[in-house]
Amino acid sequence: MPEGHTLHRLAGSLTKTFADQRVQTSSPQGRFESGAQLLDGLVLTHAEAVGKHLLVSFDSPLRLHVHLGLYGTFVARRLPEPTPVGALRLRIVGDESYADLRGPTACELLDDDQVAALFNRIGPDPLRKKPDPERAWARISKSKAPVGALLMDQSVIGGAGNIYRAEVLYRQGISPFREGRSLAPEQFDDIWNDLVILMKDGVKRGRIVTVDKSDMRAMADLDSDRRAPDDRDLDGGEDTPARRRARRATGVYVYQRTGRPCLRCGVAIAAQEFYGRNLFWCPGCQN
Repeated sequence: MPEGHTLHRLAGSLTKTFADQRVQTSSPQGRFESGAQLLDGLVLTHAEAVGKHLLVSFDSPLRLHVHLGLYGTFVARRLPEPTPVGALRLRIVGDESYADLRGPTACELLDDDQVAALFNRIGPDPLRKKPDPERAWARISKSKAPVGALLMDQSVIGGAGNIYRAEVLYRQGISPFREGRSLAPEQFDDIWNDLVILMKDGVKRGRIVTVDKSDMRAMADLDSDRRAPDDRDLDGGEDTPARRRARRATGVYVYQRTGRPCLRCGVAIAAQEFYGRNLFWCPGCQN
């Protein structure tokens, strides 16, 4: 499932592509036909994200709500649009571009009260203006649940997913198994502020990079055996699967690095199933 920075990038892309244009909307698949008919011919004003949810506004009281889930995609391209094929839930056509939505978990129209209810059930989003992190702290500071589970709970913090959870706890040296209520306020502040920095960087880059610039070369050396033989420059050349694996390995400290040495202490990175998801951490640094 895409993490929050992906949805904020998507919202920015849709706004840049379609803002203030009168658009044509259709549901070639037919599953959103009535909703597409209500939107057809309206002016798309802007798109925004909250947590892992996307909201698209029109000159109408109704807003399009999309949750991509595990398999959804929402991609914009230049006209002309091709003949629809497959399970195409929604197509938006503007002056110069079109966007196709496929396979979302949710695609629906919401009124103002329903939008307000959506915001109320999602925790503060580090990427939104004035997100009120105290809402998250109020939950975490009273909870017996492990902090590693709380950071994945979208009603506690909106938008943070498995990668950000693993990486921010490693960067702060906090065990994912600690009870939320055992955190000091300063530790929560450090987690929150680091999430803001990392997720904003993710929006800018279009991918998650949590390794500090000062550690990048050392991480590359640790992962030298995972890099393609001719991969001397991580940012250039042909984009092969081996190079993509190398970038992911170098860009994170613990996520999907099971058995690899920790950059800080050398202990092997551990992994286990945790609340239905794979958890990655360093037993040496996060104890």
